[in-house]
Amino acid sequence: MAAVVGYTTGVYDMFHIGHLNLLRNASESCDELIVGVTSDDLSIAAKGKRPIVPYDERAEIVASVRYVDRVVEQRSMDKMAAWQRLHFDVMFVGDDWRGTTAWERIERDFGELGVRIAYFPYTPHTSSTALRRTVFGA
Repeated sequence: MAAVVGYTTGVYDMFHIGHLNLLRNASESCDELIVGVTSDDLSIAAKGKRPIVPYDERAEIVASVRYVDRVVEQRSMDKMAAWQRLHFDVMFVGDDWRGTTAWERIERDFGELGVRIAYFPYTPHTSSTALRRTVFGA
C-alpha cells in the first residue's frame, strides 16, 4: 500500500496549542506530513499584516515539531498549485473553514483528483489573532 501524504498550511505566527493540535492530528492521519508555512509577503497580501515572528523562524519552529516531516514555503494561496508541486493525498484544515464557498469549491476540485479534505477542530480560545490583540492591542 502506498504511503499517504498529507498537507496543511498556516502562518504559524506565535506558535500555540491550536497549531500543535492541528499538526498532531494531521500526523496521525497520514504517513508523511508536509506543512506549508506562509511567507511574510503572502501573509501581508492575504491578511494585511506582517507576522510578528519572521518566516525563517516560523519555518524552523514548525520543522522542529516531531509530527512534521517536511516544511515548504507557501508563497501562494492556490491549493491546486501546491498539489501539482507536492502530490499530497489529503489536505488538513481547521473546521472554521468548513462550509465556506471557497472550501466547498476546493473540496469539489480535489475530490475529482481523489484528494480528501479533512477538517480538524479550530481552537477558538487560543489563536495568533487573539494573542496579537492581547499583547499588542492590535
